Amino acid sequence: MKKAYIFPGQGAQFTGMGKDLYENRPAAKAMFETANKILGFDITSIMFTGTADELKETKVTQPAIFIHSTILALTAETFRPDMVAGHSLGEFSALVANRTLSFEEGLSLVSQRANAMQLACEMNPSTMAAILGLDDSIVEEICSSIDEVVVAANYNCPGQLVISGSIKGIEIACEKLKAAGAKRALPLQVGGAFHSPLMEPAKERLAAAIEKASFSKPICPVYQNVNAKPSMEVSVIKKNLIDQLTAPVRWTQSVQEMTSDGATTYIECGPGKVLQGLVKKISPSVEAISI
Repeated sequence: MKKAYIFPGQGAQFTGMGKDLYENRPAAKAMFETANKILGFDITSIMFTGTADELKETKVTQPAIFIHSTILALTAETFRPDMVAGHSLGEFSALVANRTLSFEEGLSLVSQRANAMQLACEMNPSTMAAILGLDDSIVEEICSSIDEVVVAANYNCPGQLVISGSIKGIEIACEKLKAAGAKRALPLQVGGAFHSPLMEPAKERLAAAIEKASFSKPICPVYQNVNAKPSMEVSVIKKNLIDQLTAPVRWTQSVQEMTSDGATTYIECGPGKVLQGLVKKISPSVEAISI
């Protein structure tokens, strides 16, 4: 009976997120104040009362979700992870949860990652789309046949794969995938082609930040997006964290691996309940709840 704590990525944000923690947990209030100082702007007021558009800005969204997720986990009395994993940005939250990174170090890296990704998006206008109802192998094959940058980016659960690439590449891919039998091919409202080669400029900036950051030996394994394997070695964790920006998020494979390694309960820490739903589709026999 093992507990896997899981942490959401971009898209889970909502106005009012974290307000109950701020008001009801004294330790949380201090962490929110620390976050404002590290970021150099009042992110808590945007989280608690900001508009959806303000929350959608990458430089706000990523730190906001990280702050909510990590404070939720670290101030919970019952927090005892046997393993952790996070979806994309959520991997940084997972690394704070298993003590590889301090809250302060993690937030600093997330902020630098968000800014680097924003710059990469501005350099290469690009997008993503969700493909529903096709086998992964068919999606991969069609993407590789297109003479544009377009790749599989998020393996979310069987029958749900997100693709990422140039605007033209995604348009062509959506048409071809619908013709191949996809139930839906939905362009996403995102800033750019995350988890694709178009994030290479951001990868270089993030690598420099990660090399300067202080990492510690984790208290339990993190199942990383890049290879869906458990990691305890700091050097491996760092490399996978850098590679993650241009590589796909292997969430389906990560959950399969954690279940096979004994996870019977998945506990989602952060805004929303998206990951719980994905876990139940990947491993129907396990329990999936929120903290």
